[in-house]
Amino acid sequence: MTSYQTTYLKDYQPANFLVETVNLTFDLAEDKTIVTAVIDFHKNAQNQSTERQLRLNGEKLILRTIKLNNKELPASEYSVTDKELTLLQPPENFTLTLVTEIEPQNNTELTGLYKSNAMFCTQCEAQGFRRITYFLDRPDVMARYTTKIIADKTHYPILLSNGNLVDAGDLADNKHFVVWEDPFRKPSYLFALVAGDLECLTDQFITQSGRDVALKIYVETGNRDKAYHALYALKQAMRWDEINFGREYDLDIYMIVAASDFNMGAMENKGLNIFNTKYILADPNMATDDDYQAIIGVIGHEYFHNWTGNRVTCRDWFQLSLKEGLTIFRDHEFTGDMTSLVANRIKNVRQLRAYQFAEDAGPMAHPVQPDSYIEINNFYTTTIYEKGSEVIQMMKTLLGKEGFRLGMDLYFERHDGQAATIEDFVKAMEDANHFDLTQFRLWYKQAGTPRLHITRHYSPANKEYTLTIKQICPQTPGQKDKKPFHIPIAMSLVDRTTGQELTLKVKNTDTKKTTKQILELKETTQTFIFSDIPQEPVPILLENFSAPVHLDIKLSEEELSILMMHANDLFSRWEAAQTFFLQIINQMIENYQHNQNFSLTPKFIAALKANLTNTDLDPAFITEMITLPSERYICGMQTKIDIDAIHHSRRFILKTIAQALSGEFLQIYQNNSDHTAYKIDQTSIKKRQLKNLCLQYLMLVEQPGYTELCLNQYQQSNNMSDRISALHGIINSPYPQKKDCLADFYLNWKHEPLVVDKWFSLQAMSNRPDAFDEVLKLTKHEAFTIKNPNRVRSLIGAFSSNNLFHFHRADGAGYEFLANYIIQLNSLNPQIASRLLEPLTNWRQFDAARQDLMKQQLKRIGAVSGISDNVYEVITKCLQ
Repeated sequence: MTSYQTTYLKDYQPANFLVETVNLTFDLAEDKTIVTAVIDFHKNAQNQSTERQLRLNGEKLILRTIKLNNKELPASEYSVTDKELTLLQPPENFTLTLVTEIEPQNNTELTGLYKSNAMFCTQCEAQGFRRITYFLDRPDVMARYTTKIIADKTHYPILLSNGNLVDAGDLADNKHFVVWEDPFRKPSYLFALVAGDLECLTDQFITQSGRDVALKIYVETGNRDKAYHALYALKQAMRWDEINFGREYDLDIYMIVAASDFNMGAMENKGLNIFNTKYILADPNMATDDDYQAIIGVIGHEYFHNWTGNRVTCRDWFQLSLKEGLTIFRDHEFTGDMTSLVANRIKNVRQLRAYQFAEDAGPMAHPVQPDSYIEINNFYTTTIYEKGSEVIQMMKTLLGKEGFRLGMDLYFERHDGQAATIEDFVKAMEDANHFDLTQFRLWYKQAGTPRLHITRHYSPANKEYTLTIKQICPQTPGQKDKKPFHIPIAMSLVDRTTGQELTLKVKNTDTKKTTKQILELKETTQTFIFSDIPQEPVPILLENFSAPVHLDIKLSEEELSILMMHANDLFSRWEAAQTFFLQIINQMIENYQHNQNFSLTPKFIAALKANLTNTDLDPAFITEMITLPSERYICGMQTKIDIDAIHHSRRFILKTIAQALSGEFLQIYQNNSDHTAYKIDQTSIKKRQLKNLCLQYLMLVEQPGYTELCLNQYQQSNNMSDRISALHGIINSPYPQKKDCLADFYLNWKHEPLVVDKWFSLQAMSNRPDAFDEVLKLTKHEAFTIKNPNRVRSLIGAFSSNNLFHFHRADGAGYEFLANYIIQLNSLNPQIASRLLEPLTNWRQFDAARQDLMKQQLKRIGAVSGISDNVYEVITKCLQ
């Protein structure tokens, strides 16, 4: 175990050498690939160490040739291990020529250069380039790259890399070559290469300055017509970034390639993005409305990285949220503008609470800027991404829209072409706005989710309303005592009769009198007094979720009903529904634990009905309003998790609502049914999503007429959204022919891998009593393979992360099942193995029996010989 090394932020030093240019030649073949790298090094004046040696990262490489200034380097002047190549006494300026041999066809870890089906492709973030050649594989070493690719012309007619195509031609033995030159300096993690027999969808984009950019999306043969939506999303993202951030694309060509085997969603390599096919391919027969909207978000995300990640990159991996949190923020803003602002914000908050809050509450808790890691791939987390985005959102709340834009402009002006830090970003925001963010920086340094305790008092005599807010942040690993955060609390007060917002001002401050205020909480406890309040109001706190915190405030059923039915701010309506629901289910959990009956207050149903039947509301908002929190979301809001109580309580609430509002659900289903040609405009998508949620409620009533309705939709639908929704309702019902429907679906769609993924996931997340047994059977199915990340996520991941009741079986069989696959994947694909561990990480929050069972499996995994850095780090932190 002593061989596992920890990297610390405090130990950061600039590289002792820098790189000017990198000239790469790839000779691609089926048995092996030969890589020739010619690299110009020079001593880094900013490195003050006396270190003479140059240590280059390298993994799974065979070194065939090494030359310094075009002369063979004697063995006495270098050393090679399985992790690095060390030049013992290099000169201050020199050219290094390396010839390495690699085997992409045997690379199951999908990092570096590997094969996806018959296509060569790369994934170099975070540390994959070291599997291509020996290099200073760190983000602060930036260079200009020229890449020559040689391959068989028949099998690999398309040869791509970063930048602009500068040369191409034919060679002997049916081979050909291309040369790509990237004019911009970049770190090695942004290098990309693709070679394959691919189809291309082309278009162009005229930038705001009048430049013509060629757009090309490459897909496997037969998938070209499924890339039109991705192309549409790309053009929208390019225009949006020009309008909202003044950022124009900088190359003459922008390329995207869709790969079937990919560990992540997509990768922003400069000018040559490589995407998981899931976020490129779509047509009505194989993609759902959610898929179409996800493509918009991911396409936008990777494009926005061109400036927040590529033009300005991160100095080291401790700054990862500088590019990821900031770009998530940008893609959230873009997706909201493209779809529905309020519905998109609600979805983002759901995601944060279900996943990031749980991460903050467990052994894997870490700050947005971590201070150490063993395996950097383990820090591609919801804290880095989603919480990092929320920190940016808080800055925008504090500085205002115009002030935030000023800060962004200054950041780009100062750091274009540089490897920057989180501190550089915050400093730009400060300097552009003359705003002190000293205390705010704690959001980057301190882990955990702060909890705000609210007490309130109304004085009829003085007509004053007082809010006292106390912030507490629990201990997290390595951080016992927390300093107070700087927390922006967007709020309003509403009339308890009409729900209308009151005009208000914070007493003894220079704030303007308005209906909305931003309270800046900086102390452990602060009191805010509002004057001239005619009667006791109902408070709305954290409007639009202005800070990623838990909010403890006791609101009555009457107050919550008022907010749910009358609040002008739609996010606050939804938040009131969440608060009301959690109060109800927490009481039901207690009842379950004491063998008492369940009951659901009519006020909650009435408030839901008021929104459901309000034709003035956006259907996307109504869909979110009547979507109850998932079991995972509920668990994320609990200190101790009673999964049986949560499951049965939630099912009771769902069925009670379904029974009480079945007439309304049926009417809305019928009103929103559209039998014309499928359309993907936002109006049609919103109506379909609402209709299909109503269908799910109707199927809970378990009446033959609703089952027939669902079966008819499955058989007659002209799009995957309706078809998959109907299949979901059928397989979770007592309908006796559900297996026939599943078999029919697979028979019709087995040729579409992404649809088969959906088929696996539907069954993995089923509520039926035999769900676990069916998952076991599916692991033996002809379409299941452990080597494809999408397929693993669709079955193993979907079951363990999203079917909590069945995964957390009392006998521990779910834990053993997951552990078996983690052990297998540890040697095949450690990144996927470590990510699958997540459902076991919060084992201390469960009952004693389940704790013991989970702990047994964690220890079992940890005892595996040759355990990877990825898995070792998670296991170690979980068991500390």
